[in-house]
Amino acid sequence: MRAPDLAALLTPWKLALAADRKLRQTVSSYITGVTLFLRWCAEKGHAPALERSLVRTWVTELLDGGAAAATARSRQMALKRYSAWLTEEGEADTDALAGLKPPKLDIKVVEGLTDQQCAALVKACQGKEFIDRRDEAVARLLLETGLRARELLGLAVEDVDVVRGLAVVRRGKGGKGRVVPFGPEVARSIDRYLRMRKGHRLARSECVGWLRDGDQLVVVAVDRLGRSVREVATALHELTTRGVHVRSLREGVDTSTATGRAVTSIMATIAELELELGKERRAASREARLARGLAATKPMKLDAAQQKRLLRLYQQGEPVTELTSMFGISRSTLFRTLKVLKGQEPLSA
Repeated sequence: MRAPDLAALLTPWKLALAADRKLRQTVSSYITGVTLFLRWCAEKGHAPALERSLVRTWVTELLDGGAAAATARSRQMALKRYSAWLTEEGEADTDALAGLKPPKLDIKVVEGLTDQQCAALVKACQGKEFIDRRDEAVARLLLETGLRARELLGLAVEDVDVVRGLAVVRRGKGGKGRVVPFGPEVARSIDRYLRMRKGHRLARSECVGWLRDGDQLVVVAVDRLGRSVREVATALHELTTRGVHVRSLREGVDTSTATGRAVTSIMATIAELELELGKERRAASREARLARGLAATKPMKLDAAQQKRLLRLYQQGEPVTELTSMFGISRSTLFRTLKVLKGQEPLSA
């Protein structure tokens, strides 16, 4: 049989790997390994072929050139997988690389973080901002469960149960899923993050927590940033303050340009006007209630005994979802009541 065209068959192999549901990083590693081998063959004047002697020579040069044993092992594994696939597809008569031993890996001693270092890491993440709540939850979850970074990034909100203290990893290493338990402290930090995330203006956007200074957020239209002019203007101001440029495709707004920033300023002015008008409407509503002999605000939904019980259970660590169900109130009412009970604002509805 004629020798297979290794370069031309890379694309069909990539399709086969994707069909086998290999991780994107795994596919990239395999394709990169074969591509580098073919490039080396061209540079050295060798005919590209998956032969043992040729592969051994390449791997040896990688190691002599300073490549880590793990890197050389990964490159050789890519060639072995490619050779096996060529044989299975009938593109090659035999798998010449079957049984080829990989380079031995050095066993490195990796010292774990001390308790003091773990505590310092968590403390550095603590704060009242959205990013702080997220970072603390991430740090605590990683430290307690040992999740891989990719497994953590793959978690969705519905995969985390703070009441039962369980996180479901849908697809871990090797495509295997598993359930990971975590303790009360982790559950509390995750609950705090989820509560703030739920009320965040960009809660529906998965990217909001990962945007950094210099990034650009592209949206179809500015109304994707909020449900009102005020929300949109506030979101734009918040992102701009963080150094994130926003580009809207429909309106052509780009905060990285002078015109885009001018439009943002106009929207902020309109939002401020809307806020002031809202204050006037609420003041008129209070005056109208007082004129009719009613209380200025609506009465609390819970009586004094229920309020004390609510505060006690919350301080004992009872999950928020359980409390809202127990007392028949919403999350916003629960936290507004707790805020009143802690003396942070006058008693109001």
